[in-house]
Amino acid sequence: MAIYLTQDSRVLVQGMTGGEGMRHTRRMLAAGTHVVGGVNPRKAGRTVDFGDRAVPVFGSVAEGVAATGADVTVVFVPPAFAKAAVLEAADSGVGLAVVITEGIPVHDTVAFTAYARSRGTRIIGPNCPGLITPGRSNAGIIPADIAKPGRIGLVSKSGTLTYQLMHELRDTGFSTCVGIGGDPVVGTTHIDCLAAFQEDPDTDLIVLIGEIGGDAEERAAAYIRDHVTKPVVGYVAGFTAPEGRTMGHAGAIVSGSTGTAAAKKQALEAAGVRVGDTPTRTAQLVLSALDGTS
Repeated sequence: MAIYLTQDSRVLVQGMTGGEGMRHTRRMLAAGTHVVGGVNPRKAGRTVDFGDRAVPVFGSVAEGVAATGADVTVVFVPPAFAKAAVLEAADSGVGLAVVITEGIPVHDTVAFTAYARSRGTRIIGPNCPGLITPGRSNAGIIPADIAKPGRIGLVSKSGTLTYQLMHELRDTGFSTCVGIGGDPVVGTTHIDCLAAFQEDPDTDLIVLIGEIGGDAEERAAAYIRDHVTKPVVGYVAGFTAPEGRTMGHAGAIVSGSTGTAAAKKQALEAAGVRVGDTPTRTAQLVLSALDGTS
């Protein structure tokens, strides 16, 4: 009952010994994530005590994979070192790299996403909250206590709106929630997640959260029209955003009539997606759609 991340996923944390890495590794472990090691060349051979669990530190991702069979890595490294960290992960054969780091130069992201794709590694992010399969595994910074397992799949550009929709629908529950990030270039798109949720037998409905800027939502709408048979409910952030100003994410910028919330809403609704005007109204539409398909 998941896409990309399951209870069997074995997770490394690149940058685990830093402040953010330590804090979120502790939260991931508390959520049941099978964290099998950290990566820091300067602290290789040590272990980090997380209370009831001592996690080893490896000198490289390849060493961690060889020792533990890890198939997921979560990247908590500064922007200047993110490209090298992701390239290292891709070379190690890890199937999924979750890049939490924000502020990565776009040319670095273009380079490492292309390279990872050529090596068979899926990138989530960058500048994202990660993904969670509630009750089973959590790779990133999404709070694990705001939702339970269920049959809704969620894909979102916005971390904050991911959390809000999870909270609004906490009594209904989710199969997997994926925060893909809001940078101009990301490794996994709305369409990738839509395709995966469409094939997941335990996802009954998909929630798609977008925002102003670019044409990702318009392309997702075309994909939904042609390939998705499950109900989709959407929300687009940014109806009041001023033209030409970056809002929150580096990719959330409107130029002229391109990338506006209204245009995205129109495209999604033309594809049969019910689009809420607020997160709360979106949650209500989800519940209504589930009642209609039960």
